[in-house]
Amino acid sequence: MEAKVRRLLTQGREAYGLGHHVEAEAHLRALVEAGVEFADVYNMLGVICHEQSRLSEAVAAFEQALSINDRYTEAALNLAVTYNDLGRYDDAKLLYDQTVARSEGAANRLDPYIRGKIANMHADVGQAYSDIGAWDEAVFEFRKATALRPDFPDLRVRLGELLQQRGELEAARVELEAAALARPDFVKAHLVLGVVCLSLGDKPRARAAWQAALALAPGQRAAQAYLRMADSLHPGASRSAPPRASQAPAEWNLVDDGDDGPA
Repeated sequence: MEAKVRRLLTQGREAYGLGHHVEAEAHLRALVEAGVEFADVYNMLGVICHEQSRLSEAVAAFEQALSINDRYTEAALNLAVTYNDLGRYDDAKLLYDQTVARSEGAANRLDPYIRGKIANMHADVGQAYSDIGAWDEAVFEFRKATALRPDFPDLRVRLGELLQQRGELEAARVELEAAALARPDFVKAHLVLGVVCLSLGDKPRARAAWQAALALAPGQRAAQAYLRMADSLHPGASRSAPPRASQAPAEWNLVDDGDDGPA
């Protein structure tokens, strides 16, 4: 029996991972019928049922997963989503709040590797929100990510970019300064910091950030372009007062993920 359980479990997980949900469900149901009580088996069954709009069955599966392991965060979130889809909004909110509170309370007890994985998961969710223009939700997720791993400068830079897009320039500057300080060789941190500083009217600091990027990557085309633009739009600016934030031209918001220069 033990060999059969291992075989069914392996086949079920492999089929599920490949998205072959009909095959996966057959193996997982066979495990349940054999009396196997694994939380992840019920969670996988719940996901399959949810995707097939069998929402009542999905609820039962997720609830069973949580009865086996009440700290199974993925199952709890899946259940909250399903409650929401069924119109059980109060239940969904209560469960979500409890899950987040428990996760945040446990975060500092996790080893750095696990915190990093969870931080990157929050970043993935934040990016998904950003892709549809849901800036508040995106910032919320990236703040959770940076709270878990404040030493990940790429997360701080992305948060800084989102804050810039929301017009929270001082907050963006704080994140970008921290990223540049944590990893002085991170070219993009200096590039985006320069853009934000110019928007704040601090052109000397903007130029210093772009010059730092060029020092790190002498062929960095974006930094070269920004500095050339600064000189052409504001000749002799080093001897004049920095521009007001309202004077910052739209062309400054050109930083991308690569090193080849503005798009």
